[in-house]
Amino acid sequence: MNVALHNGSRGAVAIDFHPDQSFARRQLLAMRDMREAAGLWRLCLTLAWLDIRLRYRGSVLGPFWLTLSTALMIGSMGVLYSALFGMKLSEYMSFLALSLVLWGFLSALVTEACTAYTSDENIIRSMRVAYSLYPVRVVVRNLVVLAHNVVVVVLVDLLLWTWPGQDALLAVPGLLLWLVDGVAVGLLLGPLCARFRDIPPIVASLMQIAFFISAVIWKPSQLGEHEWMMAFNPVFALLEIVRAPLLGQAPSAAIYLSALLFSALLCGAAWLLFVRVRGRIAFWV
Repeated sequence: MNVALHNGSRGAVAIDFHPDQSFARRQLLAMRDMREAAGLWRLCLTLAWLDIRLRYRGSVLGPFWLTLSTALMIGSMGVLYSALFGMKLSEYMSFLALSLVLWGFLSALVTEACTAYTSDENIIRSMRVAYSLYPVRVVVRNLVVLAHNVVVVVLVDLLLWTWPGQDALLAVPGLLLWLVDGVAVGLLLGPLCARFRDIPPIVASLMQIAFFISAVIWKPSQLGEHEWMMAFNPVFALLEIVRAPLLGQAPSAAIYLSALLFSALLCGAAWLLFVRVRGRIAFWV
């Protein structure tokens, strides 16, 4: 709210209040920023692919090293945990392969969102590029990695002769929601971690906790009558709306509601923060 002071004829001070238009203007600038990022989609694809090439520069297998390590982890953990949980190896292996691959994508989105701006500080300081482009770059980069790791899931399904059928189509809306949430996480954590550099290790610790409580290596059915409580875990809900259809199952309405509610809150918080601090990001990196 702006305040204007005027001296009256008798020395009195009159105060005029009129609405502050700065937030509305910031929203317009933020929307313009996103439109510019959408127009630079070719640049975003190029930068994401360049990130992958630079990450595995000089490597023989390139990004398939990550695929190989994922396959080895699935093979070793599948044999061990199927015995610990008393499950059939054929049933548990398919669940574990899909869970670890999808979790790797979600975890990378969150952790790399913390450095969405600080890792590109040279670009931000030297040239003008839409700030919303950097979180999109993180999402596209991890989509490429996910495409490599999906090979492991397909091979496991072929070896075990399992296939989700038509229910797999239900995973498409969930994956689209993941992409929206991935950009939102970047717009939320990117500026916060640029301003407060002790947030990334906190986020990494929280993701490690979420790994153990979100039914990644164990099945939610193992909770028995307490399985309904998993709907209150937003990380599990987001994971389940993609994982369950790919396992030939349909998520419950409570899971969808939990995922949509959390996504709405996440996108709302990300938008409000981005609108407020967009103009300060260049000074924080």
